[in-house]
Amino acid sequence: MSEQGREAINFCILISTFAAKTKLLMAIITHNPQGVFPPYRSYSHAIEITGSSSLLIISGLNGYLADGQTMPETFEEQGEIIWQHIGAILASAGMGYSNVISIRTYLSSPEYDEANVQLRMKYMGSHRPASTVICCQLLETKWKLEVEVMAAK
Repeated sequence: MSEQGREAINFCILISTFAAKTKLLMAIITHNPQGVFPPYRSYSHAIEITGSSSLLIISGLNGYLADGQTMPETFEEQGEIIWQHIGAILASAGMGYSNVISIRTYLSSPEYDEANVQLRMKYMGSHRPASTVICCQLLETKWKLEVEVMAAK
């Protein structure tokens, strides 16, 4: 076998060993904290991938109260509840709003854009993560918005 062939094999062994060790150091943690409505239909409110750093992926949240049944009617009230749920999930992963790296908001109508901006400014302050806002029909007509978040530390 040539010197180049031996180097290629050694490199593959090194990469395989690194991949195996990295996998052992990585964990996947679910987050469904108390105070956030119960998840339904086979999902978690958030999944955290940990290793040398952590990535938290928060599922789309809506404005249900902790009982999972009650939802206020107004956009502002639903938005406040959602952002409080986001805060609880972030805290369960040892993070805060400053760890948010991406926000994806689904609005049931463009008329809610300004109120959505105000809520985002209230909770994010001067922190400026990536953000996308989409206007669309949501799963239930009483939902005014749904918000997904990604955070990292």
